[in-house]
Amino acid sequence: MGSGEGVGDLPGPLVGADWLAVRVGRPGLVVLDASVGAHRAAGCRIPEARRFDIDGALSDHAGPLPHTMPGAVRFAEEMRALGIDDADTVVVYDTAGIYSAARAWWMLRAMGFDRVAVLDGGLPAWTAAGLPVEDRAPGGTGRTGDFTARPRAGWLVGSGAVSAALADPGAAVLDARSRERFAGTGTEPRPGLRAGHMPGALNLPFGEIQRDGRMLPADELRDAFRALAGERERLVVSCGSGVTACVLALGAELAGYRDVSVYDGSWSEWGRPSELPVETGP
Repeated sequence: MGSGEGVGDLPGPLVGADWLAVRVGRPGLVVLDASVGAHRAAGCRIPEARRFDIDGALSDHAGPLPHTMPGAVRFAEEMRALGIDDADTVVVYDTAGIYSAARAWWMLRAMGFDRVAVLDGGLPAWTAAGLPVEDRAPGGTGRTGDFTARPRAGWLVGSGAVSAALADPGAAVLDARSRERFAGTGTEPRPGLRAGHMPGALNLPFGEIQRDGRMLPADELRDAFRALAGERERLVVSCGSGVTACVLALGAELAGYRDVSVYDGSWSEWGRPSELPVETGP
């Protein structure tokens, strides 16, 4: 039996707790906890969940920016250390709802792995459904997988590509930060960053494409994106450090967009003192 057999095909980039509940523990299914920050230390997990450590090994700590993507070789090593095989099906979640799980989903996709989905509502939705948890932090398996990284160009981009998108009438740059931070009236959580946003960027706070911790239905997502992007089909998404931008990327895919890039450095790069332009106001 191939390692993915018996799990069934993913219904899309988002799965519900009911879908996952009947598959947990089956060969070929891997559940990853991608929580960050204070949520990273959660003392319980979905049974057999393994840690996808965005704050730790699954960011590039050699550079000055938080949460940027590690290289393909390093990423593959980390996935193999988690026991992930090329034939596996992966479901990622976080303990906040839908926050950093989308970042893990996008990273795997950017490395050429498509058998991955986000748990809608995360651990809160799982526990609200009365489903079991293990009273310990996510761990590993002790076995090495055969994961192969196949990086896809353009899925994660830098400031040059963002500048080009801002000047492209066929593209829209969407910022997932709060309205206050976008306008420059809110405090940036990271010291030394300028206040405001990229001239020409549009603000779509990531929480506004969710309801009660779950993603909006596809038709409502399309309306939210169309209200800002109009007929533009090329999207570049940004946030504070490249994490919640991926919630917009997830929403865009659910809404039917197929040409989406995540600005990996996001405001942690653009907002640093530099010649990159910044403006304030809505």
